[in-house]
Amino acid sequence: MALAVMLLDGASFHGGCCRHRALLSFLGPLLSNSKSYSSYRRPGAEPKKKLSWQNVDFSFKKSIDHLKTQLSLLKEESKDFLQGPGGHALRQHVLEQTRVLWQFRSQEDLNKWVISSDVEIGGKSKAYIKLGRNNQAALLYGTLNTEVPRDGETKYSGYCSMRSKPAVGSFNRKKYYDWSNFNTLYLRVRGDGRPWMVNIYTDPYFSHQKDDLYSYFMFTRGGPYWEEIKIPFSKFFFSSRGRVQDNQHPVWLDKVRTLGFTIGDKVDGPFQLEIDFIGLLNDRAHTEEFAYETYDKNTPV
Repeated sequence: MALAVMLLDGASFHGGCCRHRALLSFLGPLLSNSKSYSSYRRPGAEPKKKLSWQNVDFSFKKSIDHLKTQLSLLKEESKDFLQGPGGHALRQHVLEQTRVLWQFRSQEDLNKWVISSDVEIGGKSKAYIKLGRNNQAALLYGTLNTEVPRDGETKYSGYCSMRSKPAVGSFNRKKYYDWSNFNTLYLRVRGDGRPWMVNIYTDPYFSHQKDDLYSYFMFTRGGPYWEEIKIPFSKFFFSSRGRVQDNQHPVWLDKVRTLGFTIGDKVDGPFQLEIDFIGLLNDRAHTEEFAYETYDKNTPV
């Protein structure tokens, strides 16, 4: 099934070929049943009329080229696995105290991130990203607008976000960031004094957990000076669909999918945030395991 999906994803289909049409008609029901889709639809979003496989183009040559690319990626992943965790020697992995995850020095670094705003639900906020002065940082800027769309469904609006693209392995396998050797998120930023929310997305075990995330606040002081911000992972609180949950638990640091930044302070007007790098730190002085109260939901009588 995975091979069939890979071949169709990397192909180009010409409607005049009966064999290709027959192939799609045969694989269509299988592909449609191979993925489970949530019934939840964001307010203002139009329902999907077609499944992804119905718009696939098929070409045998492109399929072979795609297969070669995936096999080369698998080869590199195998080399890194044999060398040690994360492609590093075991000794270096155990003794590692800091690690730079993302730094912004070229357009290729910016392409690893996705910008979004409330325009997706009919809002009027705008967000952009570009390289900063001398190509030494990422500049996230735009305008926040809290005007609610007149669709009869949406009640709140006014947000912009920046989120890293999920890591993907060979043959479109999910890859995760393992941050279990570290206890602090380390950033070098320069903001305009507005507060931001730092969001960590982990891999869900069930489909209804796809909107779960861990968040904490990042306060920028404004002005011309850069600031280094350290946020312990023990401070991140658990929420789902914008609501803080009663049952809190620490971040699953061995299953991190993406990292994101969101501004939604309900203040209309321009904003900007410069990010030099995003990294990890193993702070030996920080001994807190979790900052919030945890309890057993099924307390024995």
